[in-house]
Amino acid sequence: MKIHIPIVLTGILLNTALMLPISTLASTQTDNELLFGSVAMDIPAVMHRRLKPLTRYLSDKLGRPVSLKLSPNMGAAIKEVVDRNVDIAYLTPVAYLKAHVAGNAKIIAKTVTQGKASFQLMIVVKEDSPYKTITDLKGKTFAFGDKKALLQRATVVGSGINMEDFSRYEFIGHYDNIARAVLNDDFDAGILKDTMAFQWQDKGLRILAASPALPPYNITASGNVDNDTLAKLKDAFLSLDRNNPAHLKIIKAVDKKYDGFAATNDTEYDVVRKLIKPFNK
Repeated sequence: MKIHIPIVLTGILLNTALMLPISTLASTQTDNELLFGSVAMDIPAVMHRRLKPLTRYLSDKLGRPVSLKLSPNMGAAIKEVVDRNVDIAYLTPVAYLKAHVAGNAKIIAKTVTQGKASFQLMIVVKEDSPYKTITDLKGKTFAFGDKKALLQRATVVGSGINMEDFSRYEFIGHYDNIARAVLNDDFDAGILKDTMAFQWQDKGLRILAASPALPPYNITASGNVDNDTLAKLKDAFLSLDRNNPAHLKIIKAVDKKYDGFAATNDTEYDVVRKLIKPFNK
């Protein structure tokens, strides 16, 4: 009997749980939960490590669970926001605009990098090259980064040269690859983010042209998010204080170059809309 009674009791407990409707059991796990998505800046395991401190902070700040639901690529990340499979997401400027048009996504906050809440893309050439203007690059070779990074191509076309004007162009990945390829004469020119371009100015590269100031990576809310939650999310991101060591650790986990988050609005993204318009036909 000493052995039999616990087994019977356990069975009763299990049967009672199994008698509950499945929907009831699921709701106790997911009610009130916010799902956080992201563009794939790194492999999912690395993105999970980078964003996990932020989700813990948001869970504490909002008083509700915030869990990661990461995507393998940018297209999938945008679709998750549009289809409302995630509630908030860490997106590029172009990804936000696509989600805004297709799924009524709303902007929450933008990132701040080394004190700046904007960035520029810069066309670079070798320091001793003969090229003085963007039109000098007609018939030359050009290095881009990620093929899905539409803003890179849009910046080049917006500067006054068409893609077909190059004798050859390739997508070679990280900005560091571009800088080294131009320096090694593998390409006549390439495009870099401003911080990277400045780092290479004293290492043999010269800035030939620059984009207007562009809004940076951002935090976006899907159409799932009501106005009250949206306001709380904005407050949570804007409350992250780089002078608070605990907060700075969270910010730097997302990206070592970040200082925090700043207020933004949809109008700030009009400059990006204008640049990518030729590619939306």
